[in-house]
Amino acid sequence: MKASDLFVRCLEAEGLEYIFGVPGEENADFMISLEDSKKIKFILTRHEQGAAFMAEVYGRLTGNPAGCLGTLGPGATNLITGVADANMDRAPMLVLTGQGDSERLHKESHQVMDVVAMFRPVTKWTQCVFHPDNIPEIVRKAVRLARTEKPGACHIELPEDIAEKEASTVPIEPRRFRRPVPDDKILGRAWEALRTAKRPIILAGNGTIRRRASKQLRIFVEKTGIGVVSTFMAKGCVDMDDERCVYTVGLQARDHAACAIEAADLVLTLGYDMVEYHPRLWNPKGDKRIVHMDFIPAEIDENYRLEVEVVGDLAHTLWMLNERVDAYGADKLDYNHSHTRRAREGMQKDFEEHSRDDAKGKIKPQKALWDCRQVMGPNDILLSDVGAHKMWVARHYQCHEPNTCLIPNGFCSMGFALPGAIAASFVHPDRKILAVCGDAGFLMNVQEMETARRYKSKIVVLIWEDHAYGLIEWKQQNQFGRHTDLSFGNPDFVKLAEAFGWNGYRCEDSAKLAGTLEQAFADDGPSLVVIPIDYDENMKLTKRLGNIACPI
Repeated sequence: MKASDLFVRCLEAEGLEYIFGVPGEENADFMISLEDSKKIKFILTRHEQGAAFMAEVYGRLTGNPAGCLGTLGPGATNLITGVADANMDRAPMLVLTGQGDSERLHKESHQVMDVVAMFRPVTKWTQCVFHPDNIPEIVRKAVRLARTEKPGACHIELPEDIAEKEASTVPIEPRRFRRPVPDDKILGRAWEALRTAKRPIILAGNGTIRRRASKQLRIFVEKTGIGVVSTFMAKGCVDMDDERCVYTVGLQARDHAACAIEAADLVLTLGYDMVEYHPRLWNPKGDKRIVHMDFIPAEIDENYRLEVEVVGDLAHTLWMLNERVDAYGADKLDYNHSHTRRAREGMQKDFEEHSRDDAKGKIKPQKALWDCRQVMGPNDILLSDVGAHKMWVARHYQCHEPNTCLIPNGFCSMGFALPGAIAASFVHPDRKILAVCGDAGFLMNVQEMETARRYKSKIVVLIWEDHAYGLIEWKQQNQFGRHTDLSFGNPDFVKLAEAFGWNGYRCEDSAKLAGTLEQAFADDGPSLVVIPIDYDENMKLTKRLGNIACPI
């Protein structure tokens, strides 16, 4: 069969459901072949970066890769930010780019650049197809690597002349392998360290929301009572209503959860990823006893010196721990949990402080997120863009279930939330999907409003408007006591919504925000809600955390 037909057949064999992208001339054969597929849906986006963010969110929600597609040259470069974001946030993804005729790649030529070399730093693997018969091997390897812990992006380049050649091979049937499990002796050492601790704490990273690990973690903390602090991306690994949930750490400032870690005599890290929250921030002296459990060996770091390292499937590792707890007897564990329970109480007071705020004009971040949590159900999905609002979402929006708050926290790219929300609506059309954006991040991929309208995406976007790059202003103010000019103008967002065929709302009354959000979710099609945000709260929070006294 033709090489482009074989390529599509291989993607079908891998179970791909969606490819998001913007095609070009060099993808022509592939696109015609894809048009005939009854298994893969092609979602035409308005920018390749939006396509990459959509594929990332699909991967984070399902654990399986989607494709994002661009042509050669500028199409490929437009993909790269979203691809880097997916790779560092551990989302499986397949990146597909076209390329010029292989007979002209060795010389100066129109739109030709070394795309494979460009993608090498931001993917797990990148490969050009040099011969049509190699397509089954390349696709099978790319998908397998994308799914393998830690998951990430893999890139395949298909030159236009290779795509139209005849191929003699057939797709390779996928074979799923069982992830390796930890050695029993090393698990015994970890259990001994845990059993003899007095004030343990669990630091849960994004690995705990993958591969069924959350289920076993919840069983473990129910048996032992150990409190769990999660990174931004691990929210929901333990239910926010569970007394063992100590909420989120990672603001790079001393907070209640940081107090709990300081008071602990042993830190059990589960699926912990340094790209989210560096150990120097929670172990500055390098003197914490640390038991590390993850799918792969730990990164080497001066502030992350391990007492025991357990490598293997995380869900199975926790199952083995649970077996040991049962054999020993949970009632015999002599733990003092006051450090985690008091930290939880401190956070709860902060959450509730502005819950009844009825101010008009600017709305406080705390009140906005309190209302978001009341409007959203346990399985509904909130996506945060990157900006000052992300810090507030991380601290104040807590979760009942894994993967119900998606925050980019490895590569941390602005522009993530709007396209990501569109992808989330494809995966879970029965759930409420809310994207929280700053006015800066929203406009970075504003063109995808048309994509949402075209596909009738049932999403709500909440814009926190401050007419500035608020997070940079916050950080400069913290460091220098002043900030550079970071202000800008905005369109009339309600009129913009109407121009794109969205429902548009502006809410300047704190008491009416929840009702406005409910109305937006009740509307047909996508809706935009704009609120003027009170970012005077940023420096107030900084001052408060700087003076926090740990009552533990």
